[in-house]
Amino acid sequence: MYTLSSRLRLFSVILMVVGGIGLVAGFLSTPGSVEEVKEMMAAQDAHGGGHGESESHAQSEGEHGEDAHGGDAHYEHVLHQLQNKPWASLYVAAFFFFMIALGVLAFYAIQFAAQAGWSPVLFRVMEAITAYLVPGGIILFVILALSGFHVNHLFVWADPEVVAHDKLIQGKAGWLNGTGFIIRAAIFLGGWLLYRHFAVKYSRKQDEDSEGNKWYKKSFKISAGFLVFFIYTESMMSWDWIMSFDPHWFSTLFGWYVFASLFVSGITVIALMTIYLKSKGYLEFVNDSHIHDLAKFMFGISIFWAYLWFSQFMLIWYSNIPEEVTYFITRIEDYKLPFFGMFALNFIFPLLILMNSDFKRVNWFVVMAGIVILCGHYIDVYTMIMPATVGASWFIGLSEISAVLLFLGLFIFVIFRALTKAPLLAKGNPYIEESKHFHY
Repeated sequence: MYTLSSRLRLFSVILMVVGGIGLVAGFLSTPGSVEEVKEMMAAQDAHGGGHGESESHAQSEGEHGEDAHGGDAHYEHVLHQLQNKPWASLYVAAFFFFMIALGVLAFYAIQFAAQAGWSPVLFRVMEAITAYLVPGGIILFVILALSGFHVNHLFVWADPEVVAHDKLIQGKAGWLNGTGFIIRAAIFLGGWLLYRHFAVKYSRKQDEDSEGNKWYKKSFKISAGFLVFFIYTESMMSWDWIMSFDPHWFSTLFGWYVFASLFVSGITVIALMTIYLKSKGYLEFVNDSHIHDLAKFMFGISIFWAYLWFSQFMLIWYSNIPEEVTYFITRIEDYKLPFFGMFALNFIFPLLILMNSDFKRVNWFVVMAGIVILCGHYIDVYTMIMPATVGASWFIGLSEISAVLLFLGLFIFVIFRALTKAPLLAKGNPYIEESKHFHY
């Protein structure tokens, strides 16, 4: 049995406390009026910094019907962006850590549905990571509910004033409305959490079943059914929770693109957690071949993600249809470093580091590649969300760092506490001996 060390528990609590305090400070430091924004921008101009607002923001004021505010329309737009910043930072971090657990849940279901023989020794690690879905899902649902009913300005389609002057959003109101948004979120989260509950329950019962594989067969059936449910709901989730930040834009590849990001992030965390536990003397039944296979998935899904990134970008950029290409123009003009930087982190770096088969067996190589991949996919989520919520007013500051620390602390605490709930070896699994002797 795994025992959560007091040092790791204290470390996770410190992260949560520091992150929570920093996030509160981030909310409190946002300007509360147009006058404060004017003073802030005047101070920046005096120091030669400027604010960096692009012309597209001024154009959007006319589209959103805010010209009635006169000369203050631009400053009011900036005010909304700066007030959005801590909310957007909170949302990016909340979604990022939730998507890791969701990616692990999908990977876990695939192992059962495929009747994989190499991976059962890793099942307890996967089950522990998916434990984060419960608190992470509740937090994300609360943020989504607050956004859906326009407590903040994250989703522009939730603002009645904007919708009243936007024919395109009005045409999508049948889907993009607060009530439907919240109901769908509840269905997505409810289905994922329900599968996780029964999958873990059956896994524990299989350990106690000395007569047959009754519970394993049940796990196989619900996993196969869950994957059908997941592939539909994950796509709709990506439309609702990310793509609708830009309600004028859509991509038919977007669901797959988000899936690739959450899938590789989840597999990466499985690898990092496995290596950490082995370094502490646990998981003695996990060998280099298991690490090698996890690293193969990290490498392969990184290539798949890059293929989707390039396909989406190249096809839209080449066709040069204004309402489609504006998505990338905004990111290239205002987010050039994170937009192209995360492509290097998520594709070029894993390609160079993990292409060699021998390197996939070297723990510190896998850890280094894993940390870079996770940083890259955080930036990926950041560049998907921030341009539509804070525009050119972005920078990595107190809110962003604090939100990551808060959810990292919660993530560590929840998953390592979940590890203490059951033996680290799923001994009742019919493929466990094959997995223990797996060699590539």
